[in-house]
Amino acid sequence: MAAFSTAKQPDKVEPSPQTTPKNWHIRDEPITWNNWYLHVDWIHAVILTSLPIIALYGLLTTELQQKTAIWSVIYYFVTGLGITAGHHRLWSHRAFKVSRPFEIFLIFACSGAVEGSIRWWCKLHRAHHRWTDTDADPYNADKGLLYSHIGWMLLKRNPNRVGKADISDLDANPMIKFQHKHYWMFALSMGLIFPTMVAGFGWGDWRGGFFFAAVLRLLFVHHATFCVNSLAHYLGDMPFDDRRTPRDHFITAILSLGEGYHNFHHEFPMDYRNAIRFYQYDPTKWLIGFLSYFGVAHHLKKFPENEIQKGIVTMKQKNLDKVKKTLDWGVPLDKLPIFTFEQFADNAKENNWVCIEGVIHDVSEFIEEHPGGRSILAASIGKDMTTAFNGGVYDHSNAARNLMASLRVGVVAGGGEVECRKTK
Repeated sequence: MAAFSTAKQPDKVEPSPQTTPKNWHIRDEPITWNNWYLHVDWIHAVILTSLPIIALYGLLTTELQQKTAIWSVIYYFVTGLGITAGHHRLWSHRAFKVSRPFEIFLIFACSGAVEGSIRWWCKLHRAHHRWTDTDADPYNADKGLLYSHIGWMLLKRNPNRVGKADISDLDANPMIKFQHKHYWMFALSMGLIFPTMVAGFGWGDWRGGFFFAAVLRLLFVHHATFCVNSLAHYLGDMPFDDRRTPRDHFITAILSLGEGYHNFHHEFPMDYRNAIRFYQYDPTKWLIGFLSYFGVAHHLKKFPENEIQKGIVTMKQKNLDKVKKTLDWGVPLDKLPIFTFEQFADNAKENNWVCIEGVIHDVSEFIEEHPGGRSILAASIGKDMTTAFNGGVYDHSNAARNLMASLRVGVVAGGGEVECRKTK
């Protein structure tokens, strides 16, 4: 979020010279004390700031009954899975298909989360995947943790800068069009009225139904989803790709009903799974898999395991290369001086040189530490010990080879003693 300016500003907000009146938007201007209220998306701001206040009031003034607590948790999972299985994996990514009755159920369930219509939510999410970590990303993680978590909803968005995404398939679905057209009816009835009525008619707890099953539950569902836009881009590992911010972490997965394996998801977005290991927490995947046994969910999409392993191996190699660069591997062979074999032999005794595989090594500081004893190494000075080093006397370990690399001081022309290169 832009910092407030203390400089005096004109009362009337004028377009900056870089924008034309046709495409000018308030978000093109810096936030100041005189125009800050014009930058605020007041509908979102009122909803998102009033919920925690109302929830806190309810917590302080209302007794929580056991039945209401159980119902609140159940409805939290119903509406939360309505977002993760419905908004996200079904409609945004088309990772699987469902029967018509269950699709209708998901429409009502996701409406109870009050996170915008299916059409609105999926359009922004597809733009997020297409334009990740750019200015066209509606919840760009590069703008900060707070912005990607909630700030992008509290501030207006310039429609000229939000990335475009194809939602023609959603526009062709009459049920999604109906929900979008009558969204506030769906949101109020499923988000507030329905959970309150269940507790009220069910066991007479109208007040608890409203404050706990409706408002407090809604607050938890909101921020669980928001964590996918924020925390999942800051906390965790990048086992599949590190060019962008998405990360994998079990904490984010627990908070978001399985959406925390975000690095995998951004690499393989059409896979119905977020977690690919059996021990990873992904109740959304479990739900979809369970429903597939009864034909309710079908055509589940999975990326080929070979392609997934390619991503893992590529990142492992990339990380190994980073570590490798921090180690001393000796002077590169192409940077070493070149000697004839005769020059090597003439200078060997004075410098304690040994030739192995065409490379000259200075063993002055190692001769006393040689595990096989000083005498063996001393007898090797001035000689080509390639055969002896590779099993003729002892087949040396990889550790020995790495150590010898740090002792190299030159290379022998031709790789060793060559008759045609002799000068005498």
